[in-house]
Amino acid sequence: MAGLSTGLVPALAANEREKKSVQGDHHSHEVTPAEDLMREHGALNRMLLIYEAALNDLLEGGEAHRTVILENAKLIRRFIEEYHAKLEEDHLFPCFRKAGKLVSSVEVLEAQHKAGNKLTDTIVSATESDRSLSAGRDELTKALSGFIRMFRPHEAREDTILFPAFRSIVSEREYRSLGEQFEETEHKPFGEGGFGGIVEQIAKLENRIGIYDLAQFTR
Repeated sequence: MAGLSTGLVPALAANEREKKSVQGDHHSHEVTPAEDLMREHGALNRMLLIYEAALNDLLEGGEAHRTVILENAKLIRRFIEEYHAKLEEDHLFPCFRKAGKLVSSVEVLEAQHKAGNKLTDTIVSATESDRSLSAGRDELTKALSGFIRMFRPHEAREDTILFPAFRSIVSEREYRSLGEQFEETEHKPFGEGGFGGIVEQIAKLENRIGIYDLAQFTR
């Protein structure tokens, strides 16, 4: 520990406390489907903040943070696109279509999932090589900006409209059963750490790009 900076030690300690809190909370009570999906959106928001910090540096001609952007993009692919979005597409969207409710919104949301996948392809392609980002800088900044711009309203609409409405179109038994299914599904790709493990990975990326300390955003 002697080799660590004085600023990093408190951040790592806070990160460990946060990890334990998230993991303990996950098992201390029954998690409903809406709560599960909404806190996954909280994780996405933190990953969007990482993109924003990297994008600001790129636009100002500063450090590119290539590896942070790449690791963040791969985490978004694994946790959001291949897991979270798939839960919505497999379990929520069909129920709304069957009930004939919010169908046009569901169509847009699903189209945005596909558009997001393409933007992630672009971000990964632009950052996975060790070469300089100078040649693809404009393409990368455009992809990062487009991803942030699309998913902020995307998740806000789901949190305030889609998820609250979901409970009204399925039975209480189906709703509770789906919550249990979501929790079981989460541990298959992400292990026993589940959501807490994802939060820990996000916190490490936040530390590396310099946005983990919440107090820095106080004005």
